[in-house]
Order: sequence, then structure tokens, then C-alpha cells
Amino acid sequence: MFLERLLALATGAIVALCLGLGLVMMALGPGRKFAEPAHIIEPARLAEPHLAEADTAQLAEAATEPAPTPAAPRLTARARIEQAIAATEEYRSFFQRMRQAFPTDYAAAIETFAQEPGVGADTASVDFYLAESVRRLRQARGVLAAKAEPLVLARVFDLQLDVLRAISAENKKLCAAFLYGGVDQDFHSFAARRRALVAEMAVVGLEAIASGQAKQLERSAPSEEDFRALEKALAARGLRKPEIDSLLDGKTPDPPFDDKKTCALGQTYLEALRALPEPIRLRIYGLALELMARS
Repeated sequence: MFLERLLALATGAIVALCLGLGLVMMALGPGRKFAEPAHIIEPARLAEPHLAEADTAQLAEAATEPAPTPAAPRLTARARIEQAIAATEEYRSFFQRMRQAFPTDYAAAIETFAQEPGVGADTASVDFYLAESVRRLRQARGVLAAKAEPLVLARVFDLQLDVLRAISAENKKLCAAFLYGGVDQDFHSFAARRRALVAEMAVVGLEAIASGQAKQLERSAPSEEDFRALEKALAARGLRKPEIDSLLDGKTPDPPFDDKKTCALGQTYLEALRALPEPIRLRIYGLALELMARS
């Protein structure tokens, strides 16, 4: 049973929730905005006499002008990206902190964005820049978050509860999808409307990684006794055995819970977990972060 619960935690909805998987999945879904291609004189237009004369004159005039000094495409794209980030007040602090704490990761992310054709020219893709930067940082260094200071570690999960509550208030179906890491256009729309909250979630995750890198606090894996304590806490909040089993053992009831129930269970789980004694809570938090980073 103990091993089953560890595996359920590794693959279950709560890990997806607690790591803000929705934000990571934003980077993998639609959201990149590309610039329109430069104007090209089409052959069909040249076939029209009154247009052909005008276009021919433009080409002749252009041919007599001195060639412009070639620009540095990557530098130009990078500058545009950083201008877009600086102009987005909600996201500015995340990128400033990332550049300060992880300068190599920051530079690599911006350089990658700059190499995407057209991306650097469109400020509407700034949401993608945030989501993709979070994904890259978590993939490279996310395991360090499990070694963060207690207050920093707890803040990661507090923010996930805040986000879940905000989504729940708007859309129960989206809330249930978020719990399982499912992201669609509805989540993109939510994130665009709640940039401040999404940015705070990203900053808190970044701070956990930075704290873990600095402190390197080692934590043991949760024990069977830890899971029993959590099970009792969930029962004390009114959850029945099928509901508890779905959270701790990954069992799907028949029939499955509806979106409203699933959303409520996720919130209850995080609330119960937050009320546990600190040593138990931190062990479960640490395992969830480590498993997600390694997945």
C-alpha cells in the first residue's frame, strides 16, 4: 500500500496541481504569435498593367538606392523580446529575478526565443515567454525546489491553492482539467485575464528553486504514517473513503466524480495538507516537487 501511494502521488492529479502544470503546459500548447511576412509583389499583380508600372517603378527606385546596412537579426529580436517583457508589468519581476538568480538560464531562454522566426517582433507572445521560461527552468533545475526552506516551499503550494480557487470561481470544468494538467484555450484565456496571479505563481516556483540551490536541505520521503495522518485529516473534513482513495491511491470511482466534485476535492486536499504538522507536510511537499521535476 505504501509503494502504491508513492506511485499514485508520482502520477496523480495533485502533483500536477502542486507544480502548476497548467502554466508549464501553456508553453507546450498554442500561444506563439508570429509576425506577418514582408510584402512581396505577386506575379498576378505584375500581370495587371496599371499595377505593374507602379511596382516596376518602385523596384527601379529601390535598385538605385544604396543598400541599407545589414541589421543583426538576433540582437534585434532579443531587444524586442526584452522590450515586450519590460512593458508587461505583471511579468517583469519574474524575468528580472530569473536574470539575477539564473543568468545562464535566462540568457539561453531569451536567445532561443530570438531565434524563432517572427517571435521577437510580436509583444502578444509575452505570455508564451513566461510559460516557456518556467518550463525550461523547471526541467533544468526543478528538483532543487524540494530542498528549499520551509516557508518558501509552503508558499509554492499556497499559490497553487490560490490559483485553483480562482479557476474554480470561474469555471468548474477548467478547474478539473487544471488538476489533471489539461490545458486548452480556456486556460490560456484565464491566464491572460489573471496575469498577476499567474506571474506570482511563476515567481514563487523560481524562488523555491533558488532557495533549494542555496540551502540544499535534505528531506526524507514521506512514510506510511505520514499518509495515515493525511488520510485522517481528509476524513475529518468530511471526505468519504472513495474520495480519499481517489486522492491518495489514484483510484477512479465508478462512475467518476463530476467536475464540481473533482475541483472541490483538489482544494480540500491542499487545505488538509497545509494543516498537517510541519515535518509531515514538508516531506510530502518535497516528494511532490521532486517527482514532478524528474517526470
